[in-house]
Amino acid sequence: MRITADTDVCISAGMCALTAPQVFDQGDEDGLVRVLLPEPPEELREAAAQAVRLCPSGALGIR
Repeated sequence: MRITADTDVCISAGMCALTAPQVFDQGDEDGLVRVLLPEPPEELREAAAQAVRLCPSGALGIR
């Protein structure tokens, strides 16, 4: 699993950081998504996948 993020599409909703804070964060200045663990370990994969599904702008993806 590899997490991708398109900051041009991100609307800074923060669902990713709320759902999987070990995997995602938001920039302090712009609020845009930051992927902390592009290849999350097994124990964080379900939370990461849920965050991708919940992203209102579709800025997140899984490869």
